[in-house]
Amino acid sequence: MQKPLTFLSSLAFAAAVALPVAAQDEPGVDTVVATVNDTEITLGHMMVARATLPQQYQQLPDDVLFKGILDQLVQQTALADSFTGELPPRVTISIENETRSLTAGEAVEGLMGAEVSDEELKAAYDAEYENAEPSQEFNASHILVETEEEAKAIKEELDGGADFAEVAREKSTGPSGPSGGSLGWFGPGMMVPEFEEAVAEMEPESVSDPIKTQFGWHVIRLNETRTSEAPELDEVREELETQIRQTKVQEAIEGLTAKAEVDRSGAEGIDPTVLKNLDWLN
Repeated sequence: MQKPLTFLSSLAFAAAVALPVAAQDEPGVDTVVATVNDTEITLGHMMVARATLPQQYQQLPDDVLFKGILDQLVQQTALADSFTGELPPRVTISIENETRSLTAGEAVEGLMGAEVSDEELKAAYDAEYENAEPSQEFNASHILVETEEEAKAIKEELDGGADFAEVAREKSTGPSGPSGGSLGWFGPGMMVPEFEEAVAEMEPESVSDPIKTQFGWHVIRLNETRTSEAPELDEVREELETQIRQTKVQEAIEGLTAKAEVDRSGAEGIDPTVLKNLDWLN
């Protein structure tokens, strides 16, 4: 009478083994992927290791990275287990610094995640833009050469009807030469003073006499001008929210530091150059 039971049990076992992998628990941060002696290595350990890799390594295929990171963590764990004696100060101090830095970073993340109210946003917008004066912006092109003689010859060529963009592509030594000398739109303070002053005095579609700056000699064409207006609040919402959060974080840091019991007396009289004495850490 035992044979049928054994046969049925075998079928049940086979069916259980044949269940799809999806029926198993989904992997997570705490999923153990390897053990070395009594030390567990989890997916979380691997994720953090991957996130700290240089960018060129993060671009490797996922399967290559997975195996490489796991191999590295296994080897590091085996090496760590083999270490005997006391860790040198450079290691224990590095661990303390890293713990402090990461914990402080989490505190900052919490502060940066705080909600920004509409009132705070409106106040920041008004402070930034309410009294802002409209400014003139320019769209210009230029041809840059090394000498005044070259610049004068180019000006004569342009006065004679030559196409500005073609001459710029042929003769300009500046990075904008291949694009016909186009500099796009720019506002006050974005160009060197001599260039900006010359443009401000020009009429649209006119070409300047040679202008000297620290970069060489320019022949400038003013394409058009426009008056910049204050942006709508929604256009700068994200930027303002970031500024508000950063201000809150800085205020929180200053407040927490002011409340903390800080005694810096131990640093008095110490020669700052001692920080270079890394032999103390061995």
